[in-house]
Amino acid sequence: MTAATNTSRVGDVVRPRGFAGLVGMAQRDVTPPVGIRNRNWGPATVDIAEGVHRPFLLVALALRAADGGDPVVVIGVDATWWRRVSDFTETRDLLLRELGLSEQNLLFSLSHTHAGAVLGAGHATLPGGELIPGYLEELRQAAVAAGREALGALQPGAVQWATGHCDLAANREAQVDGRAVVGFDPTVTADDAVLVGRVTAADGRVLGTVVNYACHPTTLAWENRLLSPDYVGAMRETVEQATGAPCLFLQGASGDLAPREQYVGDVAVADRHGRALGHSALAALGTLPPPGSGWQLDRIVESGAPLACWRTAPVQLPGELATDRVEITMPLRPLPTIQELEAEWADIDPLSRDERLSRARDLRDGYITGDTVIHPLWTVRIGDAVIVAHPGEAYAAFQTDLRDRFPDLAVVAVNLTNGPGFVYLPTDEAYQRNAYQAWQTALAEGALARLTAAAVERITAIMR
Repeated sequence: MTAATNTSRVGDVVRPRGFAGLVGMAQRDVTPPVGIRNRNWGPATVDIAEGVHRPFLLVALALRAADGGDPVVVIGVDATWWRRVSDFTETRDLLLRELGLSEQNLLFSLSHTHAGAVLGAGHATLPGGELIPGYLEELRQAAVAAGREALGALQPGAVQWATGHCDLAANREAQVDGRAVVGFDPTVTADDAVLVGRVTAADGRVLGTVVNYACHPTTLAWENRLLSPDYVGAMRETVEQATGAPCLFLQGASGDLAPREQYVGDVAVADRHGRALGHSALAALGTLPPPGSGWQLDRIVESGAPLACWRTAPVQLPGELATDRVEITMPLRPLPTIQELEAEWADIDPLSRDERLSRARDLRDGYITGDTVIHPLWTVRIGDAVIVAHPGEAYAAFQTDLRDRFPDLAVVAVNLTNGPGFVYLPTDEAYQRNAYQAWQTALAEGALARLTAAAVERITAIMR
């Protein structure tokens, strides 16, 4: 909330952070076909999907300032991660061309479910891979269609934000017998913030909901044989049933966050997780006043104590919409060759070794071209909210640091946007512990600090 002064007076108004302008939403089913390659785990004993747990959805949100200007389109999709840079750039180029957008006005974000189809045309010759090229084309066309519909549906409306809390995410940087592993660490308190945006029309109808939460969708793992959006599916169902409108999920800075109970084959666990997050999102929505309203200090009533009576009242929401894109030069850590990795992992399970080597080859294809890499950052101002998005997997410190730095803004931090999503940005401490995310990433120590510093600079500039 934002208040005019530290001492309230009768007539003072506070309001949720928000935006008034033109808004539109659309949704498409993008469930991959049964039989497609979905090998995302080293210990998996099958390569192809044998069924579908829940549908995969793609949701588009279009925004435009009331006084004109270029629109912004934010797309969220239930999907794993782009295996190579070229797999995303083909999608991006089509969207920019067909929707008439500039690169800084498009955000295409993946939920990061680990129970989805492999998004890599380079895997087409592997079992189930023959379905990948066709699915990628279907995904692109669905994104174009949803983007067009959302832009065509633009109408006067508002977005207002609330913050809730959900205990689903836990720190996943455990130490077991002196070894850094990826799993629940009960000694560390995880970021539990759920940022929820309510999208409404001028007449108060709910057009959609935005849920921004940081938690790896790794409930389901190698024992699962179904295509699944993981917890996001039941979360979306819970929210959509209550609101009657599409729910756009944006994965937060979850590099070091995941469910306590994960790596299972039972889809009921994923559904339980999703319902927990969905109810948390609805609880946050329940704290918002009616659309376009805030709270006004109406009067003081003398009782056994002097009582301050606040009532809902119409408010003017800010209408600024602005975008920014910068490229951050990131240092590379010394990377072993593929041959050195083959030797280093010679003694582990062959299936797990093959999966690690596949990811290492994909990382080197189109992303690494010299001693540094270019890591883009998008900043989108939506009234007194701001989306900060990038293609990697930042640790939760990215979002908590930004929210601490800008307490008067609704800061929506989003991983896995407009790019591969296979590059972690860990804390410096994770490098010291030789955590998986630190030895798997191509980026050197200090990358997260560079990303955060750039975000602070761009948020400061765009909010002027």
